[in-house]
Amino acid sequence: MGGGSDEIPDCPDCGKPKPLCICDSVTPLDNRIAVLILQHPQEQDRALGTARLTALHLKNAVLKIGLSWPSLSKALGRPVEDPKRWAVLYLGSAKAAGLDGEREIVAIDRKGEVEDHQRAILKDIEGVVLLDGTWSQAKALWWRNAWMLKCQRVILNPARPSLYGKLRREPRRDGLSTIEAAAMLLAALEKRPEIAATLNAAFERMLARYREAQAALSELAPKPRPKRDYRRRKRA
Repeated sequence: MGGGSDEIPDCPDCGKPKPLCICDSVTPLDNRIAVLILQHPQEQDRALGTARLTALHLKNAVLKIGLSWPSLSKALGRPVEDPKRWAVLYLGSAKAAGLDGEREIVAIDRKGEVEDHQRAILKDIEGVVLLDGTWSQAKALWWRNAWMLKCQRVILNPARPSLYGKLRREPRRDGLSTIEAAAMLLAALEKRPEIAATLNAAFERMLARYREAQAALSELAPKPRPKRDYRRRKRA
């Protein structure tokens, strides 16, 4: 943020500057599939970030800020019997996996190839791990937490680009905000489209508040995403 951003008070719940807070419209959803959001400590985008907003919308969600944890259980704060029944939203792209536009969520193996028996794998998922930060920060979280190798990798194949639009340019067309990714995953895995509707509506309200406040508050000018992320992503 700019030098005057400290003058704008933050909401103690969502962490956003008060003009952007939509906490008064949040009613937590009772999600069956658990959500663990791991946020890189250098992700500083208070205005446009969605990690805390996502966690506030879900009763069964945990947000942790840090670089590494010794196990899924330690990160989650409770025992996990079988990490294989947890899915990590992997950094691979649907295009690289050769996917068509029909599947929105796809399980892949360690080689990045589409798994057989998709329906059976996805049906057994009991929790999902989301990595929150820039592409390079998300990659750092991936490499620093070896326990993720025990989890099932999944990738998203969204039909449309992120609602961020020009407010935040993603390095890939299929790059979504944390709240949009959670919406896609939970709605599909729980077969409850109302989850996606609720989370995406909250995201749209947040963006609308941002656009309203942006003209009056120069401190809310969007931060440019590091260009090096895209170059590294292309070589990955």
